[in-house]
Amino acid sequence: MKINENISLEGQRVLLVPYNENHVSRYHEWMKSPELQQLTASEPLTLEQEHDMQRSWREDHDKCTFIILDKQLWKDPGVEEEQCMLGDVNIFLTDPTDPSLAELEIMIAEASYRGRGLGKEVTRMMMSYGVTKLGIKKFQAKIGLDNEVSVGMFKKLHFHEVSVCKVFKEVTLEMTVDEAVRTGLLDETAFMKERDYTQACRDRQELVSQ
Repeated sequence: MKINENISLEGQRVLLVPYNENHVSRYHEWMKSPELQQLTASEPLTLEQEHDMQRSWREDHDKCTFIILDKQLWKDPGVEEEQCMLGDVNIFLTDPTDPSLAELEIMIAEASYRGRGLGKEVTRMMMSYGVTKLGIKKFQAKIGLDNEVSVGMFKKLHFHEVSVCKVFKEVTLEMTVDEAVRTGLLDETAFMKERDYTQACRDRQELVSQ
């Protein structure tokens, strides 16, 4: 999506930034993992195909993608941004007739970052962005039946199970954003700051040259 091509969202422990060309190589290395392929129901791509996918996620009107960075690492200007990457989060507008319906996906690719509550923080941030900037009124999450950790996380975030597909071995969970949910979500993400990504990178680079 063009809407977030120069937006960064700063959380308490993470930074969400646009998925840019310089992120593709590390992302490609992640997706060589059979575990991540299984968890995300993805097929392995060539590096060229991965670059094509990055451009698609950047340009297509029905995809909103952020790369998740370790905020503390990113604050060190001596660390390359690609080395701060720990996963990604996506919103897909799956119904052309209903732009208020979105499928939400999150991947914590770096195993050392799992089980630390980062998934919840990122998911809440992305939902808040979707509600306030994209007008999302219902979120769906489609998760593999064997991915008990992700299913449990979404249920803790008050998503409820609506269907199970045994053929594709996945469960669909939903959350409808009524006024109470919206208010609660915005309260829970009051810490989030939206910044100009280019300016943030420029400020960081200036620290290197000092």
